[in-house]
Amino acid sequence: MTKHAASVAEGFIRVRRPRPNPFNEMVGPFYERRHGSEVSLGLRIEKRHCNSRGICHGGLLATLADLALGYSALAAGKTAGGPSSFVTVNLSLDFAGSAKAGDWVASAVEVHKTGSRLAFANGYLVANGVRIVRASAIFALSGHPK
Repeated sequence: MTKHAASVAEGFIRVRRPRPNPFNEMVGPFYERRHGSEVSLGLRIEKRHCNSRGICHGGLLATLADLALGYSALAAGKTAGGPSSFVTVNLSLDFAGSAKAGDWVASAVEVHKTGSRLAFANGYLVANGVRIVRASAIFALSGHPK
């Protein structure tokens, strides 16, 4: 059990991928909860995630939003027998609130379309029951399910 395990929201487990991502490991740890093709990513905000004002840095929230939208698009695509990898083509964020050290931030994502080449997703990052980030992304998809 990791030192962060006690601070993880119910139903979430540590994100583990066959191919480790050094950047995600450095800024995380990230957690996921899956229900069918629905994916929610979460993160407990630590002091090291905060800026000089004591609130979570927007860059970390942008990373969480990008991962959440992307993981959701990938899961929806796999369910439909679609592509197995992607890159972010566009990521748009609106910051409507903030999070501070100790807060649990989780995603709520809706995948609008997953085609053979592009996927479109929108969602929110939520802290303490309040939507703090609205996010929208387009992903270019490639590869084949393994």
